Amino acid sequence: EWPRVAEYAQNCSWRAGKALADDMLHNRFTDWERVIMAAEEDSIAGYCTVAKTDCIPHVTYSPYIGFLFVDEKYRGNRLSQKLIAYALEYLKELGFKEAYLVSDHNNLYEKYGFEVIDKKVAPWGKEEKIYRKKMT
Repeated sequence: EWPRVAEYAQNCSWRAGKALADDMLHNRFTDWERVIMAAEEDSIAGYCTVAKTDCIPHVTYSPYIGFLFVDEKYRGNRLSQKLIAYALEYLKELGFKEAYLVSDHNNLYEKYGFEVIDKKVAPWGKEEKIYRKKMT
């Protein structure tokens, strides 16, 4: 599915999808890092990643859930929540006790148990929040 997900990310409506596709096509995922895909029958419905780093440089937080995207026609079905839950379970199985994500959204990830722990300026000049979720 790797080439199909990379092509989907490249052509999806979210501009960050192109960066994910580039990372996938240039094999920039190592060790335990993964792209997680959600599908509805034969259609890709969304994706996210688990990775050592995210877009904010020079921070010690790790691991990250990133590139979370749900296709417009599948929104409203809690697919983001399911992708996050799957990613958290995978990271927990690897022995991680907490996970992070970066976003500029307000009051979205809090409902999934994340808390804002930091704010940093991203390379594109916009302030982003760094969220953490402790896993038990």
